[in-house]
Amino acid sequence: MTPSLFLFPLRLSLILTLLMAQTLCASAQPFPPSQSRAPEAQLLNESIERARSLENLRSLIVSQEGRIVVEKAFKGSSLERPTNIKSASKTVLSALVGIAIERGVLKGVDQPVAEILDRSIPQNADERVRQITIGHLLSMRAGLERTSGRNYGSWVSSSNWVRHALTRPFVDQPGGRMLYSTGSTHLLSAALTRASKRSTLELARGWLGEPLGIKVPPWTRDPQGIYLGGNEMALSPRALLRFGEMYRQGGTIDGKRVLPQSWVRESWEPRTASVYTGDSYGYGWFMREMRGHRVYYAWGFGGQMIYVAPGLGMTVVMTSDPTEPSREDNYVGELHALVADHIIPALEGKQEPQGTGSTAPKASDPKVDLHFWDPSDAPFLE
Repeated sequence: MTPSLFLFPLRLSLILTLLMAQTLCASAQPFPPSQSRAPEAQLLNESIERARSLENLRSLIVSQEGRIVVEKAFKGSSLERPTNIKSASKTVLSALVGIAIERGVLKGVDQPVAEILDRSIPQNADERVRQITIGHLLSMRAGLERTSGRNYGSWVSSSNWVRHALTRPFVDQPGGRMLYSTGSTHLLSAALTRASKRSTLELARGWLGEPLGIKVPPWTRDPQGIYLGGNEMALSPRALLRFGEMYRQGGTIDGKRVLPQSWVRESWEPRTASVYTGDSYGYGWFMREMRGHRVYYAWGFGGQMIYVAPGLGMTVVMTSDPTEPSREDNYVGELHALVADHIIPALEGKQEPQGTGSTAPKASDPKVDLHFWDPSDAPFLE
């Protein structure tokens, strides 16, 4: 056998090994390079017109690879003025928890919250309260009866919101099914406040506001002065875009590290799912597929939305009338469809038939409840 023939199998084996290694590395990348192309101008214009037709929509910003391609305010709204982002506040709070863990303020997602909030737990409380971890609260799996829905009014009328939330009866085990509850994220706000000895507002301004270059105004506080965790925070549409862009870039903005990349990855790992929508939920983020793209989104009452699709280099922000529930007339489905059937094809740079990428029901479909709808997003609604 000649030397070249002898070496051929060895070279082939080496090539195959390198190809396999590259494939494995690519699949392991949490933020792979996007496959975006130049946006289709006609489709972008159609997206704007579709957005303009939505009665409750107040703003729309679309960026691709950090470049803004659509920026519109509707019905006298402003892109700079802070607006109540409702439960999208939960996503912001999750970011604060991630930073707190990195800085050693919190021990990690497996830390029992009772270690921090012990003095708020009555002696006769269910022992399972001490099994609830930071991660359970982030993923809405505390097991406690929700403080949302019909229970919201009594919760915010109580003299101690933290104690009230911790003394709800257990309707599941800690780590069980998803029980969407603003009380859970308020416990996180209380834990951040006590562990850091700084208010949640101070943390939000120092850990996010300053590095992102955004304003974080004060918002609602409980009777003990703890800022409401998971509702009522006000940020402008442009501030929301900066926040979404930070996640799209794996926790960085303008080349500076704000959030650990590992926290972005952990937040986007499915840990439970809504029984109403089927969408996965991680740490403050929902997830769904749109036209073959993995899309992560924050969702606030009335239609306060951030959509991030790293594979497209896409970040989309929408704000809406915060007094109208997003499930009425399938409004949140319309927002999902605006992204899936209009914005994504435009960013893909190609014309495609409409109605093929959205998971929103059509007018002819049976009535579907698309939202676990949490009236806690609208204080004192009930």
